[in-house]
Amino acid sequence: MDAPTFPHDLVQAQRDLNAAYDALAAPRQHGNTALRRRLLRLSAHILRHPFWDTRPTGAPVGWPELRRQARGERSGTRAA
Repeated sequence: MDAPTFPHDLVQAQRDLNAAYDALAAPRQHGNTALRRRLLRLSAHILRHPFWDTRPTGAPVGWPELRRQARGERSGTRAA
């Protein structure tokens, strides 16, 4: 089965979400609340993206593939 092709804005939102998670994981004294809010907004944007409405009922959602594409990996490969 071919990997789904995700819209650019959906992949970019996943990249932004990954970056926000990385920033939140770094030790910092200020700005955590803003990062958490950004994570919530990005998560909601990804979850409610119109792309998911185009998937047939019962089809795999493709979350892992979206994450792979956001990281720039090819389907079926793993980062070392």
